[in-house]
Amino acid sequence: MGLLPHTLRPSQIWQKTINPVRMSLNLPDRPMRLSGLEPLVITPDTNFVNVGERTNVTGSKKFLRLIKERNFDEALDVARDQVEGGAQIIDVNMDEGMIDGVEAMTTFLNLIAAEPDIARVPIMIDSSKWEIIEAGLKCVQGKCVVNSISLKGGEEEFIAQARTIKRYGAAVIIMAFDEDGQADSYERRIEICERSYRILREQLNFHQKISSLIPIFSQ
Repeated sequence: MGLLPHTLRPSQIWQKTINPVRMSLNLPDRPMRLSGLEPLVITPDTNFVNVGERTNVTGSKKFLRLIKERNFDEALDVARDQVEGGAQIIDVNMDEGMIDGVEAMTTFLNLIAAEPDIARVPIMIDSSKWEIIEAGLKCVQGKCVVNSISLKGGEEEFIAQARTIKRYGAAVIIMAFDEDGQADSYERRIEICERSYRILREQLNFHQKISSLIPIFSQ
């Protein structure tokens, strides 16, 4: 999974999902700001955002093999090739039962940090396991993206995870899930995203701008 659904441009996401939430909460238009060693600013007028997903063990057999073999030099080459090919964000996922995801994420991100030609772009820490996300947050430079958290496990878990993400200064992708499951309509998507924003803003004092909250919805 990338930062944005493949069929929609950032400007369309803004109009279809962020704008309804923004208007209901009376929020100003502000850009999304991420960074590695260099800044990445995403606005409603931004064209496609290229997310490199070959450093994802669930989507690349080659990358999975390299990580299992602990061939991190070649794994870094995969990341470097993506940046050189135009990736603006690097998605890193270590969710695989045959590897230690926490150790693999920590090792790989620390190695990326020592490679300026890779580390210049923001990192997307992509995992369904909170312990792997938290391990990644301890390693990255700049402002990364956490992919993802949701209300699926209830507000208490959501708040605890969001508080940690805020402490590390990261942006966060909020999936359209809550205690009742995945959003199955446009109205439910807006409802869950608005609820998530209100919790982050009113209970955790997340900065009042969309750049710390990216709603992502299944198409």
